[in-house]
Amino acid sequence: MATDRLGDMRLFAETAALGSLSAAGRKLQLSPAAASARLSKLETALQTRLFDRNTRQLRLTEEGQRYLHHCLVALRAIDDAEAALQSGKEAIRGKIRLSASADFGRRLLNDWLGEFCARHPEVKIALTLSDSLSDLLHDDIDLAIRFGAPADGTLVARRLAPNWRVLCAAPAYLARHGAPQSVADLASHDFIVLVTATGPLNVFHFEKNGRRQRHTVALERAWETSDGALARDWALAGRGIARKVIWDVIDDIRAGTLKPVLSDDCISEAGVHAVFHGTRYMPPRVRALLDFLIVRFEEATADLLSEASLPAPR
Repeated sequence: MATDRLGDMRLFAETAALGSLSAAGRKLQLSPAAASARLSKLETALQTRLFDRNTRQLRLTEEGQRYLHHCLVALRAIDDAEAALQSGKEAIRGKIRLSASADFGRRLLNDWLGEFCARHPEVKIALTLSDSLSDLLHDDIDLAIRFGAPADGTLVARRLAPNWRVLCAAPAYLARHGAPQSVADLASHDFIVLVTATGPLNVFHFEKNGRRQRHTVALERAWETSDGALARDWALAGRGIARKVIWDVIDDIRAGTLKPVLSDDCISEAGVHAVFHGTRYMPPRVRALLDFLIVRFEEATADLLSEASLPAPR
């Protein structure tokens, strides 16, 4: 094996993860020319083509996919071995790179992070507020908190808590328009719709007495935003009915500034998950934060489910 084959393998694995040789080179502090030369050298040594370069984005060949699997196993073994040597003397310190949805990150998670860092003052936080998993896949994110489990097989999801979404509106809005008593009543109401990269989330699903129903919000009667925190602000201002994750509006419902509607018809969802790379070593600081969040979510879930005044999942 060439003396720098390990570096070539890391470059290959990062290129596969990021979908870009130049991005992988930047991450490993290599110039584009140096990164290209090293990848070519690796393919020559292996006598096989690892990437299909005929597309705008690099795509692994069948041989590249097989080689990637073995590279990840080898690289993880090396990282784990080095980490094991340090684990006995390594304190919980350094920067943790997190990702969370905008509303949840600004509210509940921010307070919990403050508590965690008070316990571990040598930890620093880099928090990205985003509803997309692309940051976890393509950026240097240690842990993401997501509502639902990812479909990507390279990611691991640890369920933290149950989740369900509620329709809610400000008391002032309900005083003007009346509270809907059935799914059919929603047709006469104004809504606040969250818009994602895949389009507006304007189709709502319900279940009552074993019967499934759905309502599609007419966008001409909706306020639209890509920011979940702004959607909550608009709901508080009485712009219309919003469909929000219970964790984002629990304090508003408790305070009476938002009122749930059709709460008996809500449907449980996949739950809140901590999502992380399954092929990477988890540093002690990240493991400590994950353990901390598991306990915090357990406590918050117990409080949530004990309140008879709140809508509950099925």
